Amino acid sequence: MMTTSSLNTESLLAIDIGDDLTRAILYDVAGGLYRFISAGISATTSFTPDSDVGEGVRKAIKQLRELTGRNLLDSDGNLIIPSQEDGSGVDQVAVTISIGLPLRAVAVGQIENISLESACRLAVTTYTEIIDTISLDDQRKQEAKIDAIIRAQPDVIVIAGGLEEGAWKSVVNLLEMVGLACYLLPGKRPEVLYAGNQALHDEIKALLDPYVSLQLAPNVRPTLDDEFIGTAQEQMADIFRKIKLSEFSGLQELDEWAGEKLLPTATGFGRIINFLSKVYNGNKGVLGIDVGVSTNTIAAAFRGDMVLSVYPWMKRWDGIKDLLADKGMWGIMRWLPFEITEDSVRDYLYNRIIYPNSIAVTREEMAVELALVRQIIRHALSEARPGMPMALGKSGEKNLPWFEPIVASGKLIVDMPTYAHSLLTILDALQPSGVTTIVLDQNNLTASLGASATVNPLMVVQVIESGAYLNLGTVISPVVDVRRGTPILRIRMTYEAGDEVNVEVKQGDLEILPLAPGKSVRLYLQPLHLADIGMGGPGRAGTVRVMGGVMGIVVDARGRPLQLPEDGGRRREMLVKWLKTFGIE
Repeated sequence: MMTTSSLNTESLLAIDIGDDLTRAILYDVAGGLYRFISAGISATTSFTPDSDVGEGVRKAIKQLRELTGRNLLDSDGNLIIPSQEDGSGVDQVAVTISIGLPLRAVAVGQIENISLESACRLAVTTYTEIIDTISLDDQRKQEAKIDAIIRAQPDVIVIAGGLEEGAWKSVVNLLEMVGLACYLLPGKRPEVLYAGNQALHDEIKALLDPYVSLQLAPNVRPTLDDEFIGTAQEQMADIFRKIKLSEFSGLQELDEWAGEKLLPTATGFGRIINFLSKVYNGNKGVLGIDVGVSTNTIAAAFRGDMVLSVYPWMKRWDGIKDLLADKGMWGIMRWLPFEITEDSVRDYLYNRIIYPNSIAVTREEMAVELALVRQIIRHALSEARPGMPMALGKSGEKNLPWFEPIVASGKLIVDMPTYAHSLLTILDALQPSGVTTIVLDQNNLTASLGASATVNPLMVVQVIESGAYLNLGTVISPVVDVRRGTPILRIRMTYEAGDEVNVEVKQGDLEILPLAPGKSVRLYLQPLHLADIGMGGPGRAGTVRVMGGVMGIVVDARGRPLQLPEDGGRRREMLVKWLKTFGIE
């Protein structure tokens, strides 16, 4: 395969293979700038009668040809690469996948609330289900721990532990136990990723190399206070790639198209969020959420330091049970704007498991679906939050760090009835603080752009700036602990023509200030009662210039964290009021 540099690449084909749909996305130069051209979509063909993912890819590419008139395949069905003088073919390929069941993982760490937590956070940076965890704090006997690994039948074992230049004997004891368990495992041996004390690399090779496929990564917890998952995260993605190549027919050819750089979709998504955090390089982070039919990905990046958490809620054996573990049915039913019985909600959830691509038809089904999406995001966020560097708020549930922007992607967010539904769902679920822009990836491009970033970073920047992403609106969310109805913020809006509008915001308010897409306005924000809007501290005022989005400017002063009344009647009345504010009947 011919390889071209990022300087002379003119076109790129991004292929994304999910459990149900396969997408072929074409990027090329138009008017001297890189642009998203079009996308072809086909059913994924991983199972009978095709049993070859390549068939679905070719069907998606053929649909792309029908949409663009551009031929990317030759008469034998092979990809034309590089592009030809007649306009056929492409110059580069990027492939992302989220296909199949999550990897079965066992996490091993020296200390439960330190290295074991780091091992778990490393494991969930791709599509995994942690079947068991083992640490020195584990009260089970050695034989029981070995039995636990054998019962788990893991695809991958993730090991962390031992500070750099710290004690090592206890880590070696854990490794000996893992080695014995792997030796006793019937059938296929697991992949092992060791990300602990690097001084033990030679000893680890001697202990584990005979029994497993071993990868060594830099220590994810070199000190008690520092955690560095970045490099090990890339190796975790490579393990996912390796296992999936052995599971699905046709992936090997696609991997060759991509220069053996096939990526998990979540990794591609995380890469672009991390990339944006370096581009913006401000005092805030960049947050991305990808809410798919079966998996939710949260990526939060702070100047290149990223937290990536993948929650395959529909793919896990106890996905719905796990989803409800925190708040029970209340976690979903609290978001329903009218009364629906608990049995009806439960029936919808289990029907959703059986038919994951079913579409909500009735008013009741749509209400449950929107409530479910909120809880999916809330649960995934609670899983990802411990790895974030900061959080603000009162005791108990903490608020998000400051973010700018927040990028939302995935079928469950993009395919909502209106943009108003998408934005309100995002606000209810994430509850952002300060001033931030909510951007919708309406074409589901983020993961493919992330996979392409190392191939052609210029293309990534130009596509993002091209309007392929939709600005839903700027959101202003003051953080303060005062009684409802108390004035907490004064806003002076100065339009391009010089006109001014003054607005006083009270605690509990949710309102929309009109501002047409593409128009800009200067906002002077004066907090009251030491409200914090992210200008450098409680009570600090400041001026920001914002661009209008589909929903204008949203002032969300409902409180952080958002408190819903326990009384059903009052709660539903409040939810209906918020829906009407967003023009939703």
